[in-house]
Amino acid sequence: MISLKSALAKSFAKRVNKTIQKWVNNPIETQEKVFQKLIRDASSTAFGRDHGFESINTHEDYVRQVPIRDYEGLKSYVDKVVAGEKDVLWRGKPLYFAKTSGTTSGAKYIPITKESMPNHVNAARNAILMYVHETGNVKFVDGKMIFLQGNPVLKEENGVQLGRLSGIVAHYVPKYLQKNRMPSWETNCIEDWETKVDAIVEETLPENMTIISGIPSWVQMYFERLQEKTGKKIGDVFKDFNLFIFGGVNYEPYRAKFENLIGRKVDSIELYPASEGFFAFQDKQDEKGMLLQLNSGMFYEFVKADEFFNESPKRITIADVEIGVNYVLIISTNAGLWAYNIGDTIQFTSVKPYRIIVSGRIKHFISAFGEHVIGKEVEYALKEAIEESKVRINEFTVAPEISPKSGLPYHEWFIEFQNEPEDISVLARKIDEALQRQNSYYLDLIEGKVLQPLRISIVKKNGFQNYMKSIGKLGGQNKIPRLSNDRKIADALQAEILHK
Repeated sequence: MISLKSALAKSFAKRVNKTIQKWVNNPIETQEKVFQKLIRDASSTAFGRDHGFESINTHEDYVRQVPIRDYEGLKSYVDKVVAGEKDVLWRGKPLYFAKTSGTTSGAKYIPITKESMPNHVNAARNAILMYVHETGNVKFVDGKMIFLQGNPVLKEENGVQLGRLSGIVAHYVPKYLQKNRMPSWETNCIEDWETKVDAIVEETLPENMTIISGIPSWVQMYFERLQEKTGKKIGDVFKDFNLFIFGGVNYEPYRAKFENLIGRKVDSIELYPASEGFFAFQDKQDEKGMLLQLNSGMFYEFVKADEFFNESPKRITIADVEIGVNYVLIISTNAGLWAYNIGDTIQFTSVKPYRIIVSGRIKHFISAFGEHVIGKEVEYALKEAIEESKVRINEFTVAPEISPKSGLPYHEWFIEFQNEPEDISVLARKIDEALQRQNSYYLDLIEGKVLQPLRISIVKKNGFQNYMKSIGKLGGQNKIPRLSNDRKIADALQAEILHK
């Protein structure tokens, strides 16, 4: 017999689906309305006055008057907001700052406003409800749901609450989910990740877990602890577990490992959340890609990735996108981000409706575990580590090792030395410590025992030249990427390794 909660979930899902289909069926008109409202609502802000919002009527006007910026380009305005000024990027003050790891300039403070907060909350809820509407599966609503997330305790900065996005969102869990939601508030507040995972294992073991959600690397650690404690597959520990929700990193490298840990296949929903906005979620089990959120206070522009670094790259709207083209995603939002480059590249898998996949970053990076390590950070860490030594580097690149033969995953640094250090382990430790200081996500993963400290593989003399020659890119303007999010270069370099 279906429970009252299950019946209500089906009814709610039907209503949400109907609402979503209205804008899905009118995508270009929907985005135009969002654009006009954003410009109108922010015309009296400092940013709006500086960029002549009063005279912006079309996208062409916007392109002329508002250049593409990343966080560094918007920082002078954000600094005023952080200092407590009102009406800078958006009306009034933001409700929150989502603190994220930044470049070498330090942490980023991403504003979240009264108008933008519902997007962060409702998109995740709607993803689950769309799954209910499509599959009819409501069994999970009577069980327990776990959302692995950051500490919900917030700090204050000039009257504005400050924390990690997942910790902020924890304050908005609907009342009807409070009894089902795990872990407890007390457990979520535990800072040390290893201690926290152990506490989550103890809390959840006796429960009927039906939904498990989080970044794959974190969830994998939780699953492994459960398996160590019980000696069972996760699917046997939680017999009614049938929905895995994930986001933040590419799931594919983890899929085989997860299916082995669980012992059976379970349905999954992919999400595309970020501090800057909740951009998309998987709305169909049998369709590739995630539904782009067109009616959530965000106006999207797209620039072809291979044209992005041109002097005046062409900015287009959803009306002109093509399937399979790599685009840099540019957003303007009701949190006060304007023509903002979040650094992601996406591709459309469908335009009826508009579905996307995240294809990577416009700059080289590593985020196999959610660490968002960028080129500047690895270069600075290496420079700092060898600064007062006689060690000299010819070339280097970095890649993630997701599935080592033993021990935890790690970042593998391939370094060709002009002259090697006396003790390679000391250099590795110095680089790792410097990188932890550069990147708070990486620090969290090391301290949380999700990653072990980096390892160095020594590349023989001219090894990088041999590699570049082998791929036909020796000389000219061709450069070895400082870091990659996969093992393609790393695997090719194995023939050039002197020793690890």
